[in-house]
Amino acid sequence: MSNDNEVLLDKGKQKDPKMKVARKEGEPTPAFIGASWAALLVGVAAYLIGLFNASMQLNEKGYYFAVLVFGLYAAVSLQKAVRDKDEGIPVTNIYYGISWFALIVSISLMGIGLFNAGSIDLSEKGFYGMSFVLSLFAAITVQKNIRDAQRARERD
Repeated sequence: MSNDNEVLLDKGKQKDPKMKVARKEGEPTPAFIGASWAALLVGVAAYLIGLFNASMQLNEKGYYFAVLVFGLYAAVSLQKAVRDKDEGIPVTNIYYGISWFALIVSISLMGIGLFNAGSIDLSEKGFYGMSFVLSLFAAITVQKNIRDAQRARERD
């Protein structure tokens, strides 16, 4: 008789569309993962589309593209170093320092480049600055989500 009840309970669980999917402790929600990826894609795509359509010289476009790539890498690298250090994973002081330095340099290069860009309207400068910051923040968040999901899987 208990087997019949278990079968009925199992069938009832499958038919309930509002039943929540169990997540592991520390695992980010699918909505947060999707929002993070969307922010990263929107930020990078907006920046690159703006850069493609800009009326600046090719070497200027290359500069802003390189600053974006450098900034994304530096932000993810710093997030990993900070997280490793927090979790007791060994991180050398030189790598930790270089990660901070690289992020500060990339943000500084973006600010200096936009400040000195005489051919770019103020509204365009704001657009590049905001899409750059959105992209950096989203890259950090995506990397954090990947790390949290991996950590949750390893706990099983």
